[in-house]
Amino acid sequence: MVAFTAPKGVPDQVPPRSAAFLAVRDAMVDQLRLAGYGALELPVFEDTALFARGVGETTDVVSKEMFTFTDRGGRSVTLRPEGTVGAVRAVLEAGLERGALPVKLWYDGPMFRYEHPQSGRQRQFTQVGAEALGTDDPALDAELVALADAAYRALGLTETVLHLNSLGDPQDRADYSARLRAWLEERVGGLDEETDRRIRLNPLRVLDDKRPEVRERTAGAPLLSDALSPEARSHHDAVRSHLDDAGVAYVDDPRLVRGLDYYRRTTFEFIHPLLGAQSTIGAGGRYDGLSEAIGGPPLPGVGWALGVDRTLLALEAEQVAPPAAAGCQVFFVPLGARAKATSFRLVTQLRRLGTAADLAYGDRGMKGAMKAADRSGAAYAVVLGDRDLEAGTVPVKDLRSGEQSAVPLDTLVNHVRELLR
Repeated sequence: MVAFTAPKGVPDQVPPRSAAFLAVRDAMVDQLRLAGYGALELPVFEDTALFARGVGETTDVVSKEMFTFTDRGGRSVTLRPEGTVGAVRAVLEAGLERGALPVKLWYDGPMFRYEHPQSGRQRQFTQVGAEALGTDDPALDAELVALADAAYRALGLTETVLHLNSLGDPQDRADYSARLRAWLEERVGGLDEETDRRIRLNPLRVLDDKRPEVRERTAGAPLLSDALSPEARSHHDAVRSHLDDAGVAYVDDPRLVRGLDYYRRTTFEFIHPLLGAQSTIGAGGRYDGLSEAIGGPPLPGVGWALGVDRTLLALEAEQVAPPAAAGCQVFFVPLGARAKATSFRLVTQLRRLGTAADLAYGDRGMKGAMKAADRSGAAYAVVLGDRDLEAGTVPVKDLRSGEQSAVPLDTLVNHVRELLR
């Protein structure tokens, strides 16, 4: 029994599953690099007020789920619950909005929310995020949606469903919220204290409630899509048209709302039906007023966050193996002290040339060392003994076919690289 364990809701990622975890993350990032998104590294914690103003004080994220503490200087800081607000802050602080637009950025890393841990919902979870700021062009909304769709396709997912909606402009939401509040008070009010609070402060939150009893009572609620301004409707139609042109399938979902206050117009979620209650594996939308909310100039933006943990669960649910990470290619089996010194030198030389190489440590015998070679996944094994050094030739074994050949020691590195090529 170990003396310490990981905190509740904070999972370790260890081999071999960690290789799949990295493959998922890299597949998401690869799509963004192809589209010209630059890397952004964000702080793990920020001023608490940044999230309160940016995400919204009435949201569940801010009011219930943040890890907030006072530092030694008496300042209130919070582990980041999401990445968009910090990304916009970083853009403004660096003055990137004064350069070429749009500013297109990606980031990845852990986020933190005080949740009740369960499959697909942890207190520390990893996301890849993408943000594009500086224009309200609906083609940019469609680009980001298409990039997320491409990432899921590249990983081999086939059952993911894209849900799409528009939340309209602020006045659209204000008018709709008043109408929805009156409707909810009559039909849903009194269900429980939390629902009553949401009806009073932000009635759209009630539509985001996944509990069956709430979904049933709100089935006939008025829809925001019926209250969109002509400008918001035109923007949404353009996004849909671009997605049609790109061959990205989607489901129009007029009930779709997001749990963060900064969203407006385009909003979307990628749903995986095999994951049960925690079925959203990626989501995002447009947030044109966020910059002003945190004290910046007008700066339209759109972005998303894809959950690495949940995407890996989706792959496992579909029984799809993520792209294999590059592993060991050639494994050295040294038999003797001189052979180990020579093997170490050759392994180092191969690595410097970009070839993945390893060797058996611990002075194992031939049987144990060859088992290590098989477990490494290498294509070739080099069995090197003191007699081979004296003869100047080395046995190279193809671990897939079992064929073996003798190779001059002074040409071994080039020979192995040619075999792998």
